[in-house]
Amino acid sequence: MEKRGNLKCESQNLVSAEHAKMGSRANPLTIIYWTRLVLGIVAALISALLSSLIPDFSLLNGVTIALLIYVVTYYVYKPMFLAKVEKPSKIFTTGVGAYFLSWLVMWALFHTLLRS
Repeated sequence: MEKRGNLKCESQNLVSAEHAKMGSRANPLTIIYWTRLVLGIVAALISALLSSLIPDFSLLNGVTIALLIYVVTYYVYKPMFLAKVEKPSKIFTTGVGAYFLSWLVMWALFHTLLRS
């Protein structure tokens, strides 16, 4: 029984040491990923609101808004994280799938809720 307890304490100490080594700062790519996911939801809300307010607002206009917000995030993140990532292209590609998938799903939801 004591061996199990010691192993548990040792593994907790290793995890604590690893956490202390990493510090409290998050990985820059993780920050980019999660903020883009949230911004995809925000872009979907903007697109859905505009489509409910403007009668001729099409899906293509909504996609344009989503693309515009995504490209703006690249130019905002580039100076902030350029020295902190391995390749500069990672700033552009990180979170692209999550962004557009969250935009598409949330746009459909918001559009349906606002049109009903």
